[in-house]
Amino acid sequence: MKIIITGSLGNVGQPLATHLVEQGHGVTVISSQTDRQSAINELGATPAIGSLEDVNFLTTTFIGADAVFCMVPPNINVPDSRAYYQGIGRCYVQAVKESGVKRVVHLSSWGGHLSEGTGFIAGSHDVEQLFNTLMDVAITHLRAGSMYYNLYAFMDMIKQVGFMGTNYGDDDLVAMVAPVDIAAAAAEELGRSANGHDVRYVVSGEYTANEAARILGAAIGKPDLRWMTFTDEQTQHGLEQNGIPPHVATGLVELGASIHNGRLGEHYQQDKPRTMGKVKLAEFAQEFAAAYARA
Repeated sequence: MKIIITGSLGNVGQPLATHLVEQGHGVTVISSQTDRQSAINELGATPAIGSLEDVNFLTTTFIGADAVFCMVPPNINVPDSRAYYQGIGRCYVQAVKESGVKRVVHLSSWGGHLSEGTGFIAGSHDVEQLFNTLMDVAITHLRAGSMYYNLYAFMDMIKQVGFMGTNYGDDDLVAMVAPVDIAAAAAEELGRSANGHDVRYVVSGEYTANEAARILGAAIGKPDLRWMTFTDEQTQHGLEQNGIPPHVATGLVELGASIHNGRLGEHYQQDKPRTMGKVKLAEFAQEFAAAYARA
């Protein structure tokens, strides 16, 4: 099969491209960075250098493809993240229409069923809705849990005050995932025939915030590590005090609140994956511990 991967060689794109090449597919990786060309070639894939906001470039690249993996690269620096997601989503939809692609796997997020109240994830909802206008294209929305690597954001807090904390925590349940498990699910979906539009949740494991803290704590020599729950106001203030722009802090607080009140995971709880991913938090904790020791 001829498969297009967007998102360059990121946390998901690199293992996905590697997996698909090993399976014998013809893989093209889209990147906006010219210095990624050699790395893409070394994987046995073909680089396509251009912007995801260039419809003509996307359309030309998509022509002749059997399937396309679409994701919106995170960008917290844009003033309006939702408009950013919508803009790239519209480019994807137009390029799929004009190129004649009939199979799309879209990387979304748990909470993608909600149109508001989820911070940055609302953009994933919008892109899902845009793709769902393509009635003659088979589309799978991969709703991924919270990435393990998001936990790196707590490293300085652990070092400075000895605990983790934000506006969700304690016994709040978080569906977490390793990027390689997302890549494995995406490769499976890209390689199979499908009809219509569907949703597949991709999660490596479920943990309460304190369970996650204990697993990380055991790895870094702090077995009593706790994950405390702050108020929205405390979290907003703390983020801004640490140099996070107010509009970014507001998005993070909104996302955290949706985890704490359970809305983010309400649809996930009704449609959990039959099989969880292979990489458990204890394995990631060893990577976290190594980074913690270096910091």
